[in-house]
Amino acid sequence: MIEMSVESIRAKNHQRVVILREKGTQRCLPIWVEPAQADAITSKLEGVISPRPLTHDVMESIITKLGARVNSVVVNDLQNDTFYARLILDVKGQLLEVDSRPSDAMAIAVRTDAPVYVEEGVLDRAGILIDSETGEPIPQRKDGDDVEF
Repeated sequence: MIEMSVESIRAKNHQRVVILREKGTQRCLPIWVEPAQADAITSKLEGVISPRPLTHDVMESIITKLGARVNSVVVNDLQNDTFYARLILDVKGQLLEVDSRPSDAMAIAVRTDAPVYVEEGVLDRAGILIDSETGEPIPQRKDGDDVEF
């Protein structure tokens, strides 16, 4: 598994994409997300406090009140252009895996300061390089096709 950080949320063609960056490299993983999840991630990253708990805040509270903590988030699969993730919870010393959409898992991870990992095979298949100066993808060829972002 490769540790990533939530670098940014970008808008492209009226859609939102979360950019995960591999620590210490230019390799990134773009994951398209729904606007509500993008807003949930962005609001926490920007320190926006809601007058009432949002869904992911409630989830964090439930996890904590049940005596568990979020150990990590893992983007563990990619099938038919759909990413899959798992929340890894520490429940009194026992690790429990919970299936999750990556967007929900990342919204919880940023609330709990949990590390985000991506399985190496997923990153090899869907990762891109982003130019550090321009913030734009560096064109690459995989299996004879141009990578689009």
